[in-house]
Amino acid sequence: MIKQKIMLAHGSGGRLMHGLVKELLLKRLNNPILAELSDSALIKYKDKIVFSTDSFVVTPLFFPGGDIGKLSVCGTVNDLVMLGGLPEYLALAFIIEEGLDYRILEKIVESISREAKKTGVSIVTGDIKVVEKGAADKIFINTCGIGRVKNNLKLSARNIKPGDKIIITGNIGDHGLAVLAGRQDMDFGFNIKSDCAALADLLLPMLMKIDGIKFMRDPTRGGVATTLNEVSGSSGLGIVIEEENIPVSGKVRVACELLGLDPLYLANEGKAIIIVRADSAKKTLSLLRAHPLGKNSRIIGCVVSDYPSQVVMNTVLGTQRIIEMLSAQVLPRIC
Repeated sequence: MIKQKIMLAHGSGGRLMHGLVKELLLKRLNNPILAELSDSALIKYKDKIVFSTDSFVVTPLFFPGGDIGKLSVCGTVNDLVMLGGLPEYLALAFIIEEGLDYRILEKIVESISREAKKTGVSIVTGDIKVVEKGAADKIFINTCGIGRVKNNLKLSARNIKPGDKIIITGNIGDHGLAVLAGRQDMDFGFNIKSDCAALADLLLPMLMKIDGIKFMRDPTRGGVATTLNEVSGSSGLGIVIEEENIPVSGKVRVACELLGLDPLYLANEGKAIIIVRADSAKKTLSLLRAHPLGKNSRIIGCVVSDYPSQVVMNTVLGTQRIIEMLSAQVLPRIC
């Protein structure tokens, strides 16, 4: 294969596409199921499973701390983990714009391979489509993920009660600003990197040790503010958070002040919001902080019967502020 540019013929189903699959995808992602090269994967399950699908359209494709390949694996893995699933299998579909440099695709697949091995998931099936130049923005990736639930937990916003504590597993806003810096070449010398990471190793052992976990969600698009509004809307309960307890790095805080952004609304790709019974909160926090991905975990608020279906923040000034759901795009094409 001439390793220069992706052509429409690479998506035709013919010799070029088969060459791409064998020389790039199978070479880096191979396993017995994928090696069958079927349009679907045969998977045997007796346990309860979780299933997720997602699409990744980030620009730029490579940003400080990550890239679209790493993001597609971590994002799908985390969606499974939030329901207590042990991620096992992923499907990948590539929509590639004609003219994409082969070396870019190669770097993306290498990143996918590294992250899949790190998280223990197998890429078992997928698809390739090539569209005319101008019909896409270099490459889009669609994923499907399957995980196995090994306990009887049913994590849901409907489970939460007044008094439950709300935990965030680390500093917020890094991903959104890292993508913005990569897109606009405006790092300001802050060197902010995306928090993009798979959270299975952080969260699944915790679920096995603590019986008070009610709900988990990764605050991606729309950030912490939008996720908490989704929770309050689903449960009909109120949420009160403490501004002074919300972990934001100094670099992110200064960058947000310069750009007029609120870190509560910025995307995160390696953090989780956890709602836990009050008597289990300290133990949960201790377990999270023992892991590198959870060392900055904080209790940021609680569930209340007041303020039904609303999120309220107690500010550092001693006032209260209603935290609305995101109503417009802070940054487009963020994940």
